[in-house]
Amino acid sequence: MRAGACALFLAAIISGSSPARAADAAFTQFIASLWPDAQAAGVSRATFDAETRGLEPDYKLPDLILPGRPATGAPSQAEFVQVPADYIKEASITRLAERGQKLMQQYRRSLDAIESRFGVPASIVLAIWGRETDFGRYTLPYDEIRVLATQAYVGRRKDKYRNEFILALKMLSDGVVARKDMRASWAGATGLTQFLPSEFYKHGVDLDGDGRVDIWHSVPDALASAARQLVSKGWQSGVRWAYEVKAPANVDCTIGVPEVTKPIGEWLRAGFVPVRGQKLGAAERAQSASLLQPEGIYGPAFLTTKNYFVIKEYNFSDLYVLFVGHLSDRMKSPLPFATSWSASTQLRTADVEAMQQGLTRVGLYKDKIDGKAGMLTRAALGAYQKKAGLKVDCWPSEAVLQSINATR
Repeated sequence: MRAGACALFLAAIISGSSPARAADAAFTQFIASLWPDAQAAGVSRATFDAETRGLEPDYKLPDLILPGRPATGAPSQAEFVQVPADYIKEASITRLAERGQKLMQQYRRSLDAIESRFGVPASIVLAIWGRETDFGRYTLPYDEIRVLATQAYVGRRKDKYRNEFILALKMLSDGVVARKDMRASWAGATGLTQFLPSEFYKHGVDLDGDGRVDIWHSVPDALASAARQLVSKGWQSGVRWAYEVKAPANVDCTIGVPEVTKPIGEWLRAGFVPVRGQKLGAAERAQSASLLQPEGIYGPAFLTTKNYFVIKEYNFSDLYVLFVGHLSDRMKSPLPFATSWSASTQLRTADVEAMQQGLTRVGLYKDKIDGKAGMLTRAALGAYQKKAGLKVDCWPSEAVLQSINATR
């Protein structure tokens, strides 16, 4: 929130006038203050006035910082609070894979063009589309302009969203899309494969050749744009996203972090075995990979390539990447993961935050306190288990939390 608007908001609260009315006035002033930046970006005055007239903030959105109220925080997204078996449900994968196979035939010509031009497999971009909007059958619930304006005003990342809001207005000013079609997630992503406005302008592709980039209605444009974004993040043609392996019984789960990479051949010599007798050629063995054990020593293990982390830049959750990668594979083969997920349970977000705070206190964890048991948290947890003489499984449990709390 800019200084003038913030002062107006707070002054009204102090004086006892209606916070809602004060907030609306401050919000209106904030939006008006963005006109010079919007004009510089190429937004017409007519568009700016028409699309911001009567615009109101949505204070029910997550990830906001509101004066006088506790920070709302980001929502507990399923990627982070569910165990893998709950997130990567076999029924969902089967349904989406069957639909994806039909769509692969329906859009074969466009998908072949995408593979030829960008080197991204058809099944990968289809899997992203399937995960993001259920192949277009899921309607995003929010108005894009209102979401971005609210996040720019009182969100945690105001500068980022101020730019996204202005670019969204530019999209309307340029005639890219109608306001009614700009449905979005709570974080402002829009279209069949969920792009922010800045991503649309950086990576949008007119694959269907109609003279415009349409990620809302044109499947070829949306999938090609997703492929181009992956390439911009470093996608390597001809490289798998990951290999499922059977880990040796004495595996050190604390090395399952992106920073520990080795040629796949070296992992194999250390006792990791590709599942179902899969044979890897010399080129595959030479690829660099990291170890991923989403449930610690329980459940499936994977050797993840550079392309795994490219997909992860599309969505930072490991479970999201596993879902997309596995769905991509299932469009070509009916086989599920060779190793079943375990029956492990996840701690509440607050408990994982407490665990991260404790691991930070003892010098084993240096990343964000966010309540999400990701790679770095699991590795730090395993390091603590080693130090405390506990069973090293790199998985958050109530027993380990109690042990960490006892170190205070």
